[in-house]
Amino acid sequence: MAFLSDSLARVKPSATIAVTTKAAELRAAGKDVIGLGAGEPDFDTPDNIKAAAKAAIDAGKTKYTAVDGIPELKQAICSKFKRENGLEYKPSQVSVGVGGKQILYNALIATLNPGDEVLIPAPYWVSYPDMVLLGGGTPVIIETSIETSFKITPEALEAAITPKTKWLIFNSPSNPSGAGYTAAELKGLTDVLMRHPHVWVMSDDMYEHIVYAPFEFATPAQVEPGLYDRTLTVNGVSKAYSMTGWRIGYAGGPEQLITAMRKVQSQSTSNPCSISQWAAIEALNGDQTYITESRGHFQRRRDLVVRLLNECPGIECPTPEGAFYVYPSIKGLIGKKTPGGVEIVDDQTFCTQLLEAEGVAAVFGAAFGTSPNFRVSYATSDEALTEACARIKRFCEGLS
Repeated sequence: MAFLSDSLARVKPSATIAVTTKAAELRAAGKDVIGLGAGEPDFDTPDNIKAAAKAAIDAGKTKYTAVDGIPELKQAICSKFKRENGLEYKPSQVSVGVGGKQILYNALIATLNPGDEVLIPAPYWVSYPDMVLLGGGTPVIIETSIETSFKITPEALEAAITPKTKWLIFNSPSNPSGAGYTAAELKGLTDVLMRHPHVWVMSDDMYEHIVYAPFEFATPAQVEPGLYDRTLTVNGVSKAYSMTGWRIGYAGGPEQLITAMRKVQSQSTSNPCSISQWAAIEALNGDQTYITESRGHFQRRRDLVVRLLNECPGIECPTPEGAFYVYPSIKGLIGKKTPGGVEIVDDQTFCTQLLEAEGVAAVFGAAFGTSPNFRVSYATSDEALTEACARIKRFCEGLS
């Protein structure tokens, strides 16, 4: 359609949202579907956070706010960064947006020019390349594999950097693989970045608090203080506090960048929801018991799903360090056929046939840039996960 922009033609709809939507449609039509596509905790928002939101409503805190966050929330974010990450930010170095996705988008829109390259390790969150394309930049994918635990090496990073590289988008623990970089592994990458002062780092730390012992979380500017002036450290309350629908993301970074991001936001959405901002203050400053409790549930589910999927013929499922996803390989199933004669030629075919035959909705690996794999979210009940894995095993056993 000639009326639509050229930049829109370069991007694809979100595959994860598409899978969730398809599962909902099938359920509405009466099919028994187990959805393993959702990227959100299945627990309710903690009561203390809900109470803070209700109190904000009762106090009339329902008007427009400063474009990129109220002072009280920015101060809470500064305190969080110092307390948990050893990073010193002033409120003028903090941006609050309508979810982490807007923070990433604002930064890319504010900085990219045609020809600028953005390095993105694969597998990647589905939105990274398309946001780069919308910003006029060029996504450059750095491949990983199950053999490298879905992590990039310093050598691969070095080889991908060119004079046109503007950003590295870094996500640990990762969506979709759950792979987390240790401080030592991060140091190997930051040593490379220190040799290339024109490359900025966008660190998406959204799954910081969903990590499993003995793994310990670290973020690039914490590991290498020399990167502080060219790192945007991105986080939010959605995953850590089960606040996906509240839509609050935030970042700390150089003041010049934060000012530019504010300018973008002022001409797009303006401020995030005022009530959500007051709830986010309580999330960051209040009782943190929920994080520990939910992490325990997620770790139990991770171990359950990894064990059950590794019992399926043709599937290899590594154990991730964090997040609430596993990213198994189906290399052993490529070329096999369903009882109906459909050949499993790739991971998209596998997920389509699995949904049709067994009513299990998962996201195919090509959407995340690495095949042949699929992503399973274990942010659902033990019972649903056990049944879903049984169905996946039955599907795999039925291939020939």
